[in-house]
Amino acid sequence: MHAMNYRITLPADYDMRIIRHRVATKGHLLDDFPGLGQKAYLIRERGIDGSPVNQYAPFYLWNTPEGMNSFLWGAGFQGLCADFGRPAVEHWTGLGFARGSAYDAVPRAAARRAYPVPPGTAPAEAVERGLEDLARTAARPGVHSTALVVDPRHWEMLHFTLWEDTVPRTPGEERYQVLHLSRPELDKLPAGRMW
Repeated sequence: MHAMNYRITLPADYDMRIIRHRVATKGHLLDDFPGLGQKAYLIRERGIDGSPVNQYAPFYLWNTPEGMNSFLWGAGFQGLCADFGRPAVEHWTGLGFARGSAYDAVPRAAARRAYPVPPGTAPAEAVERGLEDLARTAARPGVHSTALVVDPRHWEMLHFTLWEDTVPRTPGEERYQVLHLSRPELDKLPAGRMW
């Protein structure tokens, strides 16, 4: 599994109805995209749910690097670049994935929490702690699914969780609204440890 996220921060007075319309009219285009586990179309709106910014921030879980590459070099991403400029694309390798009790529901909220692996910490120990946290998160009521990923270049770990309704307040998490979930190969993502 590979994870990918780009966060496009928009002006404070940006009309977020533009993003909502974009997702409503184009979101379905990836509903059968080969190699894509899921794409969560995420937004944050300034002043809502504690967000300091307006932001469009799609988050992807890929089953194959070929699918990810096909998207990045294809027409869909090029259209986004034409409309908003080329965003920095963060990407991580998968460590674990778990389905929650609300897996069959349509998720309406998401949480993203990134944190560094401190110098002097053995990477394997950090991953084990992260996987324990992943299991605890998956067991919480209202969780659709949750993933743990790592960027070994910057030694950053990231937890991404989809929620059926609302995200419980947790320090250090960014909270998002989910406008649409494309999930062509989500059922193919292996559950549990990926190493």
